[in-house]
Amino acid sequence: MKRFLVFFAACLAATSAFAQPVTTSHESTVDTISVSGTGHVSLTPDRYTFSATVQTMAPAVEEAVNDNNQKVAAVIAALKAAGAKAEEIQTSNFSIYPQQDYSQQQQGKPPRVIGYQVANSINVTRKQVSDAGRLLQAAISAGVNQTSGLSFSVSDPSRGRDEGLRAAFAEARSKASLFATAAGRTLGPAIAINEIGSMQPQPRPMMARNVMAAQVVSAEVPVESGTTELTFTVSVVFAMK
Repeated sequence: MKRFLVFFAACLAATSAFAQPVTTSHESTVDTISVSGTGHVSLTPDRYTFSATVQTMAPAVEEAVNDNNQKVAAVIAALKAAGAKAEEIQTSNFSIYPQQDYSQQQQGKPPRVIGYQVANSINVTRKQVSDAGRLLQAAISAGVNQTSGLSFSVSDPSRGRDEGLRAAFAEARSKASLFATAAGRTLGPAIAINEIGSMQPQPRPMMARNVMAAQVVSAEVPVESGTTELTFTVSVVFAMK
């Protein structure tokens, strides 16, 4: 009986040892290098914006406002006749300022109101870039005496997105390859890619200037849209061998 118990205990121990899981540890680290890249794409603008302002002055407020209303209505009509749609024309500012005479201020007298200046500004935004000069001319000929903010932009930046991102990744890879070679290593595959963002430069507006319609002799304001540069940036993590 004792021999049987010993034999049974030995068999139980052997069975327990066989059932235990075998754990192995395979810890491997990959050396990486993180870089960023920037891609630039030049596109032809397909949208323009400008502001056209009518300023009027008169001794009385009502007279200045009425005169301004008539001229602004003529400007809007001229813009529409030149091709601008109603949704492309928007009033951006309306103001009334008293014009004061300070000549007697040194004598202790308060400023004297000698009239009122009324200004009404209209923003025009349109996609037909080739029409910019013609619409500017139409507005000026109709009574606009101040223009500002002529700028050109790209309405859909995704037009150059693929090209810009490819260029940004190529620059990042070039940087990483240079660093890896300098470190005596070999560049491996990209293991993480993130788009940092895209940027369309803010349009540089034309400085505000006063213009007199009587002095305009050209049939159309000369306008050149040039090109707009879009910038795309990515960050990439490469493996190093």
